[in-house]
Amino acid sequence: MRVMIIIKATKLSESGAMPSEEMFAAMGKFNEALIAAGVMQAGDGLKPSKHGKRVLFVGDKQEVVDGPFPVAEKLVAGFWIWKVGSMDEALEWMKRCPHPMPGEDAEVELRPFYEMEDFGEELTPELREQEIRLQSELARQQAV
Repeated sequence: MRVMIIIKATKLSESGAMPSEEMFAAMGKFNEALIAAGVMQAGDGLKPSKHGKRVLFVGDKQEVVDGPFPVAEKLVAGFWIWKVGSMDEALEWMKRCPHPMPGEDAEVELRPFYEMEDFGEELTPELREQEIRLQSELARQQAV
């Protein structure tokens, strides 16, 4: 199963403050363990929301809103995508993670991705074939 690990933003991360050398080293060591175990598929930090935009869909119209966005809305500061055998395995890995926001309380959310078998009959054989084709093309492009 694939799981997205969502690191929630804090006032400090939204300020644009860079992690310390110690934090980079600790996360680097953790990421090395994830990669060595074949768990980590992707991961990155996100710039503060002042660099972002939101697109609101209201009826048939779209509205663009420039950042920054209030921290109270539980913004995302970074993420990982892990491939694990179960949610329990993901939690075991998360327990090994260094504190993602030293000096502040932090929240990390673990959310499983939908897999094709989750969609049932709505994912017709034609749509399933399209999805497999698109995933293969994406993997090919990323390999270049």
